[in-house]
Amino acid sequence: MMMSRAATRAARSMGMVAPRYFSAATTAAAAALLRSNEAAAFKLLNRVSHVSGGSTHVPGMVAGFIRFPVRHMSTAALHDTSEDKEVKKEKKAETGSAGGSGGADDKAVVSYWGVQPKKIMKEDGTEWGWSCFMPWETYKADMSIDLGKHHAPKTLMDKMAYWTVKALRLPTDIFFQRRYGCRAMMLETVAAVPGMVGGMLLHCKSLRKFEQSGGWIKALLEEAENERMHLMTFMEVVNPRWYERALVFTVQGVFFNAYFLTYIISPKLAHRVVGYLEEEAIHSYTEFLKEIDNGNIENVPAPAIAIDYWRLAKDSTLRDVVMVIRADEAHHRDVNHFASDIHCQGRELKEASAPVGYH
Repeated sequence: MMMSRAATRAARSMGMVAPRYFSAATTAAAAALLRSNEAAAFKLLNRVSHVSGGSTHVPGMVAGFIRFPVRHMSTAALHDTSEDKEVKKEKKAETGSAGGSGGADDKAVVSYWGVQPKKIMKEDGTEWGWSCFMPWETYKADMSIDLGKHHAPKTLMDKMAYWTVKALRLPTDIFFQRRYGCRAMMLETVAAVPGMVGGMLLHCKSLRKFEQSGGWIKALLEEAENERMHLMTFMEVVNPRWYERALVFTVQGVFFNAYFLTYIISPKLAHRVVGYLEEEAIHSYTEFLKEIDNGNIENVPAPAIAIDYWRLAKDSTLRDVVMVIRADEAHHRDVNHFASDIHCQGRELKEASAPVGYH
């Protein structure tokens, strides 16, 4: 085994005068012995020094190139025996799962930092099965909300927002027609963007101006998370085609940047657009329910994620899920029209208490 020139110069600068050539087999054997028994490794190195002419620098030099990398590794890993490894495997099996849905097939993550998830229990004493949302984030939807409320466009800004949303609906109607499951899936990938963008920009503004937000950051992020949970629910019911998934990439990229710029230029216009977008969502889900009632869409059992998130009955169906999602959209409609009204009155959002937890 040949030492590099840099290594040779370093050895000579430390006063180690030794040949540049060593047996690769000898070096490998020394490294293996050093991992298990340092004393035996140095005996081997002493034999190498006698062969090389009695130079006392050879053991130190070879040990330097073998020993230092090994020293930097975990000593626990160095001295692991086969029995220790078996014990570790048994301990890993005993730790159970810590995965996304609490399934038995998930593997626990072992980390030096010791940040391990806690076991969350339901009210009935059983273990909580989700990591994407917690029991305290679940709720019963307010089904008494007025679904027919509408903000009549009066100002130029209102009309711009209204007709923008109407224009966006046209290609959606053409593309999805009466496939309301896929239509809902696409709608939720767009509807989850405004709350995140608005919350992010308000967050940056709060940091930049050293001021509180009146709770609006949390309210808008709650909206974004709620819309994302709508999508997660429909993914259990609908299997989008490859070109529909590709369409999501395009639409989300365009809409995110467009809404980002709109919110920076005119927050009141941005919130008004979302208010009208939610009104269209209510209309779409109403048509969805009609298709289920007419038997054109099978009223399958509700996904487990929906039952836990909205605290639905165990025998709930897809129709029940669509109804609570439609109620959510009506609440988002109210929040965004309210936010736009605040801006239209020349005030800032922080001056009015945010409807946090408004479901």
